[in-house]
Amino acid sequence: MTVLLPSPAASEPPRLAFAVPRSVGPAVVRNRLRRRVRAHLSGVRGSNPERFPSGAWLVALSPAAATMAAADLLADVDRCLERCTTGVGR
Repeated sequence: MTVLLPSPAASEPPRLAFAVPRSVGPAVVRNRLRRRVRAHLSGVRGSNPERFPSGAWLVALSPAAATMAAADLLADVDRCLERCTTGVGR
């Protein structure tokens, strides 16, 4: 997950873009992953806006995402979000 452009207006909702290549699977699988991640991030934003700040975000999913359990996928999303918002690994 990558922050493309932080937004100075904290009241704006984050803007999400997804990069999910065809190698992940058919459209049904790719769309399911997008919906799952989008719903999870919406919940994160609702419960703790500081954890998912405003701005433009790019979420890139690899083919491994299609075979992961939902809990594992969302845990990975949480780890990436934490790294992006705290600056760890930059």
